[in-house]
Amino acid sequence: MTHSTHAYAPDARNASIKIDVNGELFPREEAKVSVFDSGFVLGDGVWEGLRVHPGPDGKGVIAFLDRHLKRLYDGAKTLDFEMNVSKDVLRERLYRCLDANDGHDGVHIRLMVSRGVKATPYQDPRATITPPTIVIVPEFKTPTPDTAAAGASLFTVHVRRGYPDVQDQKLNSHSKLNCIMGCIQAAKAGADEALMLDPHGFVATCNSTHFFIVRDGEIWTSTGDYCLGGITRGVILEIARAGGMTAREKTFSLHDVYGAEEAFITGTFAGVTPVGEVDGRRISDGRGPVVTQLQGLYRARIEEEVAKGR
Repeated sequence: MTHSTHAYAPDARNASIKIDVNGELFPREEAKVSVFDSGFVLGDGVWEGLRVHPGPDGKGVIAFLDRHLKRLYDGAKTLDFEMNVSKDVLRERLYRCLDANDGHDGVHIRLMVSRGVKATPYQDPRATITPPTIVIVPEFKTPTPDTAAAGASLFTVHVRRGYPDVQDQKLNSHSKLNCIMGCIQAAKAGADEALMLDPHGFVATCNSTHFFIVRDGEIWTSTGDYCLGGITRGVILEIARAGGMTAREKTFSLHDVYGAEEAFITGTFAGVTPVGEVDGRRISDGRGPVVTQLQGLYRARIEEEVAKGR
């Protein structure tokens, strides 16, 4: 992916990774799930993106794993299916998979859980005949340095982040069709990512990252009512406030965005990435002073996190 906020440098090691499917390791080309799986048939499941950094003993440590597992298990409860393994067992699987791949640095994990295999391709959860399907895909992915320095371009799309009675945006579900439609529209416009509005026309978030602006030295992000409870988003708010910066969760419009001094996006994959352009309006030329400071604070927070080890 050369034009994306998730662009990464190619790595030959990814051709021979081992993937965990329901607790068993398979070579990449042999890792498969059923065509009757709920995730394939219906997008019925939840997932997490996890980032790995080297710990004090050199072994890979998954940053903020407790927070990610809580969100995953909360999502499964919302979808009303019972996880058939404990958090501790799933943690052991994750690290066993990392060790099997010698994955201790620059690894991004996609942890996917579906409701399980169906007796027939039908939406009723009662047609599910197996425990949940749990897949762990670890890949060697290093974000491209040019995006982190020069900044991403965003395009405001017509696809909205909707009300929770239609599809709760706080749920990290496999079904991401509204985000995919936003991503398509942004890509057609030549942008890296879609900026999405809430039902009232205020800025909500991006299709796969969270959005922040800097105005009058203050950091603003949306109220969070219409976006996923992002792990990195929460960490950035914490470290900004701990560092004496004013960070607000509030409603704001595109007018506020276009006049911002800086803008940036956050995500587990790339951390803090500056935004250079929104809808053709130039925000900044690369990383500004606030983004530079936050990138440093975030690196320090990651180091503090992984120093605890596994």
